[in-house]
Amino acid sequence: MQIYTAKLIADILSYKKTLPVPESEIVYLATDSRKITFPESSLFFALSGKVNAHQFIPDLIQLGVKNFVVTEDVSYPNVNILKVDNALNALQEVAKFHRTKFDLPVIGITGSNGKTIVKEWLYQLLSVEKNVIRSPKSYNSQLGVALSVWQINDQHNLGIFEAGISEPNEMENLQEMIQPTIGILTNLGSAHDAGFESDEQKLNEKLKLFSNVDVLFFNPKYAVSKEIDKLSCRKFTWGDANTDLIVIKVEKVNSTSEITFQYAYNTHTIVIPFTDTAAIENSIQCCAVLLYFNYPIDIIKERCKQLIPVAMRMDIRQGVNNCTIINDAYTTDLNSLEIALDVLTHQKQHQKTTVILSDIYQSGISNPVLYKSVNELLLNKKIDRLIGIGANISAYGNLFQLDKQFYLNTTDYLNHINISDFYDEAILVKGSRKFEFENISKRLEQQIHETVFEINLNSLINNLNYYKSVINPKTKLMAMVKAFSYGSGSFEIANILQFHRVDYLAVAFVDEGTELRLNGITLPIMVMSPDVSSFETLVRHCLEPELYSFRILQSFIDFLKNKNIKDYPIHIKFDTGMHRLGFEKNDLPELINLLTSNKAFIQIKSAFTHLVASEDERQDEFTKQQLSVFKTICDTLETETNQQFLRHCLNTAGISRFENAHLDMVRLGIGLYGIPTTTKDAQYLKPIGTLRTTITQIKNVRAGDTVGYGKKAALLRDSRIATVKIGYADGLNRALGNGVGNLLLHGKLAPIIGNVCMDMTMIDVTDIPCQEGDDVIIFNEVLKVETIAEQLNTNTYEILTNVSQRVKRVYFYD
Repeated sequence: MQIYTAKLIADILSYKKTLPVPESEIVYLATDSRKITFPESSLFFALSGKVNAHQFIPDLIQLGVKNFVVTEDVSYPNVNILKVDNALNALQEVAKFHRTKFDLPVIGITGSNGKTIVKEWLYQLLSVEKNVIRSPKSYNSQLGVALSVWQINDQHNLGIFEAGISEPNEMENLQEMIQPTIGILTNLGSAHDAGFESDEQKLNEKLKLFSNVDVLFFNPKYAVSKEIDKLSCRKFTWGDANTDLIVIKVEKVNSTSEITFQYAYNTHTIVIPFTDTAAIENSIQCCAVLLYFNYPIDIIKERCKQLIPVAMRMDIRQGVNNCTIINDAYTTDLNSLEIALDVLTHQKQHQKTTVILSDIYQSGISNPVLYKSVNELLLNKKIDRLIGIGANISAYGNLFQLDKQFYLNTTDYLNHINISDFYDEAILVKGSRKFEFENISKRLEQQIHETVFEINLNSLINNLNYYKSVINPKTKLMAMVKAFSYGSGSFEIANILQFHRVDYLAVAFVDEGTELRLNGITLPIMVMSPDVSSFETLVRHCLEPELYSFRILQSFIDFLKNKNIKDYPIHIKFDTGMHRLGFEKNDLPELINLLTSNKAFIQIKSAFTHLVASEDERQDEFTKQQLSVFKTICDTLETETNQQFLRHCLNTAGISRFENAHLDMVRLGIGLYGIPTTTKDAQYLKPIGTLRTTITQIKNVRAGDTVGYGKKAALLRDSRIATVKIGYADGLNRALGNGVGNLLLHGKLAPIIGNVCMDMTMIDVTDIPCQEGDDVIIFNEVLKVETIAEQLNTNTYEILTNVSQRVKRVYFYD
């Protein structure tokens, strides 16, 4: 087994200087300072992107990290510092070197869609005999591939890695790290089209992954390129005709598909437990690989029949007794366990953490070493309690040094579970699929209304990172989480923003800020509408008030004097044209006098204004006038009070349109939640929310009959009418009734019939095949919030904030 030291890493990177601790052993490569579990044996790569990681080095040294790869001139005693030109390139060089130490078959997968599914299904199909190393989740980027390849060890005899690209000249690096011997090209769709001049250019870039493979699996209809003919490998094709594996027919029977194909002059039929086109194509890809590996057809049939869905993301739900449930119950290995534990530790609203964990299979290491490693991982992540389920983890229970319970199987645990044992804690449910841990999750989850608002936290992070990329690195970012984070949640959203290091949060009222504090949020929080009666609570929870009038300012000063509180941070709002709240320019003399005469009690943290029409280029002259007035006010305030403070004036639209006015801080609102305010932003933002419900009942209604209250909707034809579980009490605007709005059912628009009721709504599904229990979408990335807002002649804010809090939020995290 290859043992890595700081000296060997230096040799790989051609670093010639002497290191103070050359024999320091390196086991883990790290790029995120928040996710280091074993600091003493980690090598940290200080990447400089949207966040400059060099700023975290002192904290990491305090944590115990001894080895760093950097791009800036930094010096710290008794730690190894390797300075390189590009930290990501250095990480990739280490991964490339590591890959050369292993002679094993490696499957490299690329394409636009289906990469992760094919990878996970191949793992399911092949791991019975093979000790498989695979990239966790969708780690297919320049960074993710490097971290995945580093996980190969001597026990593995097959690798499966996916490679994703978004622009030209990216695949060569991935190919050199993965060095696949077997290639799979999946469906070639529209993903990442924006980065390429044509589909052919995108395909040719993807084909670079297969430059040295022995065999390439693909459907010729997705690989129309002269470049594929230049590859010297064997081409294993599948498709309709003139291919190695000829698909004769596909028949869908209930919830299964029977796929009949011809291979090597023999005809076979496999059955898969899926009916969608993507699953059928992905299963054929996998079947082709097993045929190439000479698996008997009977084994292929049996295993394909047992394919299970791949959960592409873990979900976070409200649990019983004020618990939070993180459900990742579809697979388990050390890599995915560590990723899930990172998500668990984000849940700062709970001090106690519990992990429910099954046996871990195909780890490539002996059980004593494996479960000792799991114990160390749990201890380093400061997990309080382990509930282990399975014969193996139970047999090695003595290795675990934390509060622990063990059960031989899931049924045994469910027979003994006591819901009252769980209270105000975060619980990770993490298990191999065969253990059916979804039954545990259901028992622990709070029973929810079938209408749910799903929040994709990865999309939230994407949007945050986009805006971070367009502001000056020295400009701070205040995230607006007022109004229940625009309907998306409270501390659940704030937890992610805190983890990703926003500088400030802003809420409307003191009780919103108090809830965040009580749930573990430590970021500075500005309260935009503090009330005199709430000052006591505001100060108790270290919230910072926005002060906008002499009345509220004087009242707060009097409160501070009465409590003998000194240097309390405040934010002063100025009205430069909105004429809503704020001091005006002619208030400055009196304001300055009040501030300077009470400077012992207050500290001006920031001064800000609100732009009236930053999104409207027709109002740009007025916006520039506002900015000019604000600058004059701030200059005068700073000079006369002799206090330095943060200046901020830009909302979401302003961030994109007025780069010269970013100043010291910007306030990010609706854009964070995936709603673009400019055409420029639209291509980079991802909607974070999907509001969905289900069909309760379907009725056949005759032409001429009416539907709903008031007999307003008379049918013009015999129709199928579906009643769905959402109404105006859930946030579906009543004005969308009687044909104004639509809901999305199986990708098709179903018009709303009759009046929207309090708890139910009726839709016309005459032309849409469906059944009771089917999902219905109110809005998502297809039926957009913007579309509904246009139909109602309102704005997107109203649509989002009107989603009732009785609608449960479910949070997804890849």
